[in-house]
Amino acid sequence: MKALFRDALVYNMGKMSRANMLFDGTSLSVFEGEVSRLDDLSVFDNTVILPGFCDVHVHFREPGFSYKETIATGSRASARGGYTCVCTMPNLSPAPDSVENLALQLKLIDESACIKVIPYGTITVGESGEELSDLAGMADKVAGFSDDGRGVQSEDMMLLAMKEAARLNKPIVAHCEDNSLLRGGYIHDGEYARAHGHRGICSESEWGPIKRDIELVKKSGVSYHVCHISTKESVELIRRAKAEGVDITCETGPHYILLDDGWLKEDGRFKMNPPLRSREDRAEILRGIIDGTIDMIATDHAPHSAEEKSRGLEKSAMGVVGIETCFPLVYTYLVKTGIITMERAVELLSENPRARFGIEGDRGFTVFKLGESKKIDPAEFLSKGKSTPFEGMSTEAECLLTVYGGRAVYSKLN
Repeated sequence: MKALFRDALVYNMGKMSRANMLFDGTSLSVFEGEVSRLDDLSVFDNTVILPGFCDVHVHFREPGFSYKETIATGSRASARGGYTCVCTMPNLSPAPDSVENLALQLKLIDESACIKVIPYGTITVGESGEELSDLAGMADKVAGFSDDGRGVQSEDMMLLAMKEAARLNKPIVAHCEDNSLLRGGYIHDGEYARAHGHRGICSESEWGPIKRDIELVKKSGVSYHVCHISTKESVELIRRAKAEGVDITCETGPHYILLDDGWLKEDGRFKMNPPLRSREDRAEILRGIIDGTIDMIATDHAPHSAEEKSRGLEKSAMGVVGIETCFPLVYTYLVKTGIITMERAVELLSENPRARFGIEGDRGFTVFKLGESKKIDPAEFLSKGKSTPFEGMSTEAECLLTVYGGRAVYSKLN
């Protein structure tokens, strides 16, 4: 498996430059000879070579829900998306709330992952919010602590968790959701919900807990990371907290950057938590991407079975897949349009996640071919999950190769 990427756009030390790059089956090197003499190699034009991406928010569903996804299928799908590292959320069965339960997941990762997979431990036992998990026992084996899928409702419990996580030098990764404000909602409490008789989820259910937690971070000194922000108020709260010197970072997903509730259809592939918000929220999310308030793009890759996503907006399971479509969407609709630079895209997808979570070691690299329009087709996904709101949208970036640990973990070169 050898190839030449002719006049490729290459990321190196924060800058993009162009070079002929030779791939020998395991590694890349600059080729300075005569390209015309390489008649035994496949030659690819209009490519970009980037460090492997890092997604700090994915759901691989194993142990407990392997019919939705497994470590094996999730990691292969990640490689197809250009990712060489992911952090897996802990809403599993059993939940990784103890060393013993975490060991089950670590064994699966060791046996079947083709890229670097780092789990989270739960904040509370069973994500119940009632008793603190064994944070100290799990600390050296996890990316941080999260009760993703459920917000920690108790202020006292969150402060206790933050103090212990700070002592262990591990981040609290917060799913911010106030259950008392949900009122049975399942899409954004906006124009579409009112026009079609759906129960809405108000924006305060997200930004309210963020506001609470910012004050708790000041008291505890913990490193605090906010999952999947979707509202304009969340962006502004985090912007102000950063200006005050609070140790806070955040992520958003491609769907909150590119879609809003005006895109909704009576289809489960548009249902996720938090939901698609208003045009005004989307505009502020994009502003946060541009001005640096938002530190990273994470996919919240959340596969479900086809049946679970076939019940319409009200009754379908919450969650969509995204690990295989993220960079093609970011390139096509943010980089190619001039909204952000390629360097900024690399910061959002690779540099910032690794820096914030202290992820060191081999990053590998990924190669995408640019410029050829292709519609997103879930039938091509390697993930078990096929439900995406981006189905049928055109993108102009396709992964050719992802290398991690000195081997090709995904390749379309042959």
